[in-house]
Amino acid sequence: MKKKREYQSSELVKSFAKLYGFEDKLLAFEVKDFLHEYLNDALFQEIESVNLRKKILEIKIKSPLLKNDFRMRKTFFLNKFKEQFPEADFSDLQIL
Repeated sequence: MKKKREYQSSELVKSFAKLYGFEDKLLAFEVKDFLHEYLNDALFQEIESVNLRKKILEIKIKSPLLKNDFRMRKTFFLNKFKEQFPEADFSDLQIL
């Protein structure tokens, strides 16, 4: 019974986001949650923010080493995000 309720509330949030025009922010939160699962806690703590503007995913990272790693593996991460969120159709990934 809980799963049905979770599904309904998830659809409600998506409808609300679409109605008020903040689908990009909702998708950015989903990407951030994915990164939390994908990275270990110490690395995830270095991620300051995740934003989506005009199909460009922007990830702001505090650590210069992690920032460099993300830049070097930009194509890998972009493909990973596209695979995880096929409906998003990201055009680029910017590491800030």
